[in-house]
This record gives sequence, structure tokens and C-alpha cells, in this order.
Amino acid sequence: MIVRRAQPGDERAMAEVHVRSWRTTYRGIVSEEYLDSLEIEERENRWRSGISHTEAFVAEDLEGIVGFANGGQERSGNYPGYDGELYAIYLLKECQGQGAGHELVRQVAIALNKAGFHSLLVRVLRNNPSRYFYEALGGVRLGAESIEIGGEFHEEWVYGWPELNVLYEKRGEN
Repeated sequence: MIVRRAQPGDERAMAEVHVRSWRTTYRGIVSEEYLDSLEIEERENRWRSGISHTEAFVAEDLEGIVGFANGGQERSGNYPGYDGELYAIYLLKECQGQGAGHELVRQVAIALNKAGFHSLLVRVLRNNPSRYFYEALGGVRLGAESIEIGGEFHEEWVYGWPELNVLYEKRGEN
């Protein structure tokens, strides 16, 4: 599996991963009706600008794109001292646990560092078992927020890394 910078032409595959991941990760957490209403075309349109306006990377195997992550400037301003944000990371269920998620986060962290960012936070639904992934990466829980998805409110936990470099220096990269 390789991780590379996302490029124009990746939008459709990223959208497919996005929708498939939501349907497996959030089943039992987010309403079935909302998950069933997700459209690849709508996500594909979002990724057209997401690729060029964020630090976006894809994980790819012999079958094609199986995951992605992107990040940029922290959007809320609610966490002083945190200037970067991991906006999204999704990996097909069958490709999880193979190191691609770590490498996606690592590449986003390196890119954000090069863009002048020093810290990072991420938001994850409290009931999403993937939150343990952020804890394993050393993320510290900073707080909780409410988010509306499909007409229902959910609790998101915010994890942070006050020093961005801890996400990539473990392997000797800057």
C-alpha cells in the first residue's frame, strides 16, 4: 500500500471510500436513513475543491484508492494554541489495521508543518470506535462538542496534539 498526495482525478474514488466508510463506521450511530441518503456524486463534487484547498492524501493498493485524509487550518477558533486540524480520515474497513491510517495522518502532519502549522486537533464522534486510533497516536482529549447529522445531535470528542511533530518524527522524518 502506498500513500501519496491526492490529485485531480482522484475525486470519484475518494467519494466512494467516503460513502462506504460512513456506511460501515457509523452504522448504529447515525440514522440508517441518513446513511442510505449519502450520494457519491455529492461527495465527489466536494472533493473537487477539497483536493486543491486542503492538504489531502490517498492510500492506494493494487485495486485503487482505499482511504484518504485531509487537513488544514483549524476551523472553529475554540481551542487556543491549536492551529491545524485533521478534517477527515477514512479507510475502507477491510484495509484498516495495516498501517495506512498512521501513514495518512503522518503525511498530513508533515504537509501542515511545511505550511507553517505547529499543532493539530481532530473531531470524532464519541460513539465511533475509531476514537481509540487517535488515543493510540497520543491525542489528548480537549473537550466535547455537539454536531447535527441528519437531523439528530451527536457528541463529538476533540483530540489534540500540541506539537505537530510528534505525529511524524517517530520515524525520523521532518
